[in-house]
Amino acid sequence: MYSPEPEARGNGPHRDDGRSAIDGATGDAALALLILPSANRVYAEASVELTVAELGVFDSSVLGGRLRAVEAAEIAGVPYVRFTAEGFGERDAALLANLSSAYALFEVLPGDVLRPIGLDRLDRFDDDLLTIQKYSGKTNEQFTKLLLNVTLLASAWADEMLTRRFRVFDPLCGRGTSLNQALMYGYDAAGMDLDQRDVEAYATFVRTYLKRKRIKHRAEYGPVRRDKKTVARRLTATVDGLELDVVNADTTRALEFFKPDSADLIVADAPYGVQHGSRTAAAGLARSPLDLLREGAPVWARLLRPGGALGLAWNTHVASREDAAAALSAAGLQPVEYPGFAHRVDQSIHRDILVARRTG
Repeated sequence: MYSPEPEARGNGPHRDDGRSAIDGATGDAALALLILPSANRVYAEASVELTVAELGVFDSSVLGGRLRAVEAAEIAGVPYVRFTAEGFGERDAALLANLSSAYALFEVLPGDVLRPIGLDRLDRFDDDLLTIQKYSGKTNEQFTKLLLNVTLLASAWADEMLTRRFRVFDPLCGRGTSLNQALMYGYDAAGMDLDQRDVEAYATFVRTYLKRKRIKHRAEYGPVRRDKKTVARRLTATVDGLELDVVNADTTRALEFFKPDSADLIVADAPYGVQHGSRTAAAGLARSPLDLLREGAPVWARLLRPGGALGLAWNTHVASREDAAAALSAAGLQPVEYPGFAHRVDQSIHRDILVARRTG
């Protein structure tokens, strides 16, 4: 998957003896990661520190703790993240190619001369699958990718990021940004959302996009009937061999439509309590997502396979980290400490990430 010819990948990390770390050298490589530009100015300001935090998760999960001196830096006035890596090789480059804010990776030679290292991303489709949809309240695509990455890296199958066909479930999927990112990686995707307009808009987008791109697919959207009554609406699709399954219903009913132990990863971007509140059958519409978490997390935990992980993004102005972690713990999930992801979205939203594992 990640072994093209050298001329297609660049020359790899440089050593004074002429050998490449990608060819199996064991010395340290000095590296600089160029940050992907973001149309969102506020996110762009946070992206360097978020990349440092994300690199830390990659390092502890799949790179064996071989990264050193990870820090924000400027080269010719351009923001980078610089670090050194012991025995940097081809698989390392293939993993880091999927960092959420990675634009380009370079070996740093004396005098801050940059030698490019080819990045062989998992991307299975064109990036407009993620970027073409524009609507109020859409989560930044780079952040969606970051949330999926750190959730995956907390799972029992982190080392299989490049090879495993994961199944990703989003219990609050909205118009499907996280589902599209899962498909982008070559993973199966499933989701639920209570808002019929959002699910219908996503179903229309998916069918239109796949036809326009001439991607082999089958897609159906219609009512789910039981006892002669419509209990939900559902989009089912195969996209170039991948499975996509989205249900328009309350997320607390997920076990009516999806089997227990059927998801490897669950990612959820909880309503921020500004433009959108959290809605539950018991509490109705609320600004805080805690009622939603307390009702939804036990259901979501049952959907996870043992070894799977759940990643949650939420607005810390409306719910504390301690309360969010307590809701996941009460559902039988084990929170994981991943520091450095809290960041400002706007004046009323300060976003953070919480990840938890299902251990049994």
